[in-house]
Amino acid sequence: MNAEMPTTQLLHVPHGTQRTEATNRFRERRAMNVHARRVLITGGSRGIGRAVAHAFAQRGARVAVGYRRDEEAAATTLAQLPGEGHAMLQADVSDPHQAAGLVGGAVRALGGLDVLVGNAGVGGRHRVDEDDYGGWQEAWRRILAVNLVGAANVAYHAGRQMIEQGGGRMVFVSSRGAFRGEPDQPAYGASKAGLNAMAQSLAQQLGPHGIFVGVVAPGFVDTDLARERLLGGEGEQIRAQSPLGRVATPEEVAHAVVFLASDGAEFTTGTILDVNGASYLRS
Repeated sequence: MNAEMPTTQLLHVPHGTQRTEATNRFRERRAMNVHARRVLITGGSRGIGRAVAHAFAQRGARVAVGYRRDEEAAATTLAQLPGEGHAMLQADVSDPHQAAGLVGGAVRALGGLDVLVGNAGVGGRHRVDEDDYGGWQEAWRRILAVNLVGAANVAYHAGRQMIEQGGGRMVFVSSRGAFRGEPDQPAYGASKAGLNAMAQSLAQQLGPHGIFVGVVAPGFVDTDLARERLLGGEGEQIRAQSPLGRVATPEEVAHAVVFLASDGAEFTTGTILDVNGASYLRS
């Protein structure tokens, strides 16, 4: 009597499914990967900077929160970050010596520096038809010193560190005002346009060193600094600038920053990524 052959059940897998699943798993591992990165964020105590700090820390990065004056806000940001090994550092980036100390302090606290996020910025109303010449000059000096020269100060020292380490990322937070103009604070618009040009020049200069540089250019963002305007009489008009009928959240800006600093975004170096809800379009 012949023994019965065992029955083997075959599971039918649609063509390409296994490859697709493997690809998806690979993409999930790589998507927005900044794990174990050492990140310095200027202007990191609140608003966009705080959201950026959270976004990196949630993905396993270690963060140095740079701040100029608001120690309490910086301490709050630091206390809220998941994970360990974070730090907070005080500096005025417009001061060349303090900017150098900020980067050096971050390197010591984190054990190196993989990502610089240049978010420190100031603004303020100044108009030819309202201000005297002294006030006009002071506005231009103060705003460019922080937004442009301060960013260049920190970029220099971060760049030197990254060259020594063999590579890194820089992401600068600009503004749509660099493109559309800022009639009530022209120095702000000019500083952000200069920041864009600086970042793109650094992308070309530092690319051979494995350092990739990008820019995020938001429109209005729902932060503490903007909330008074958003809740006031012009709030409806501001929200209507976007077909989405709202302004950006800090977390949406942070998402773009992390993307530019993540694995797989290297060939976006030199890009300026608009995060303005189609409130201002350029081509």
